[in-house]
Amino acid sequence: MPAAEPLLKVEELRKYFPIQKGIIPHTAAQVRAVDGVSLQVYEGEILGLVGESGCGKSTFGRLIVRLLEPTGGKIIFRGKDITHLSQTELRPLRRQMQMVFQDPYASLNPRMTVGDIVAEPMVINNLACGKELRDRVRSLLETVGLSSYHAGKYPHEFSGGQRQRIGIARALSVNPRLVICDEPVSALDVSIQAQVINLLEDLQKDFGLTLIFISHDLSVVKHISNRVAVMYLGKIVELADYRSLYSDPQHPYTRALLSAIPVPKPNSRKNRVILSGDVPSPINPPTGCRFHTRCPERKQICREQAPELKDIGAGHYVSCHLR
Repeated sequence: MPAAEPLLKVEELRKYFPIQKGIIPHTAAQVRAVDGVSLQVYEGEILGLVGESGCGKSTFGRLIVRLLEPTGGKIIFRGKDITHLSQTELRPLRRQMQMVFQDPYASLNPRMTVGDIVAEPMVINNLACGKELRDRVRSLLETVGLSSYHAGKYPHEFSGGQRQRIGIARALSVNPRLVICDEPVSALDVSIQAQVINLLEDLQKDFGLTLIFISHDLSVVKHISNRVAVMYLGKIVELADYRSLYSDPQHPYTRALLSAIPVPKPNSRKNRVILSGDVPSPINPPTGCRFHTRCPERKQICREQAPELKDIGAGHYVSCHLR
């Protein structure tokens, strides 16, 4: 990546969810959903974030836009530390950071028309009113592949793909700089997934957006991303340009994920990396490298010492003692 100042910089970000027990509630343990994540996102790029379900991807996305309060670490957006800003101080910045949610059925208010849903962020931020607001809503709906007459309808009248387009139009309504896409196509049919992915790519170019694309589908991430970060049990284990990561994965976990991508030819053979055991609990993660309990290449040092995320050349970062 260029040496320019990053749009978003995250330093040792952590989010622990307390587990309450007892007649007199007390914190008996903590779920370490995100546990010391550091990365940078540059203006105009699409960063893919991948990993198994439960690894902390969605929690990380919600932390960035402060829908969840971090337990520790820093979130620096456009050179400003927003980690501990109050809701009043954060409000002017919320226009610049928007989110597209995974479930298009749950993320839209069923009592509001589509026009009101798309217009609401502009009304709250005093960006438009009257005819200008109505024209802006119609323009946004057409931009995402819907028609202006859809503004008077309700969410239940649309398909899943159309609802996700409405969610994207809502996110774009305040002209954001950064959009977090939290598995935006995982709830959609395969044919519709391609349409939404192509739409996001076109919008990223037309509006100059910066995207963080969260997904567990590596084939989709390869198609849309400039760089890819691989997450395991609350930590980033590999980060690289998508060409480098897909052609020469360095972390054993990344290689296992890539080997699981379906191939289009049923009769073709592929060397699968079958991981043993289950994902450890984030309540009590393993000591040392968190992947060592399932890693086919583990050494004694992997059990004893946590590896650092280090640059092995050309901006390819990996957290592994063996690299």
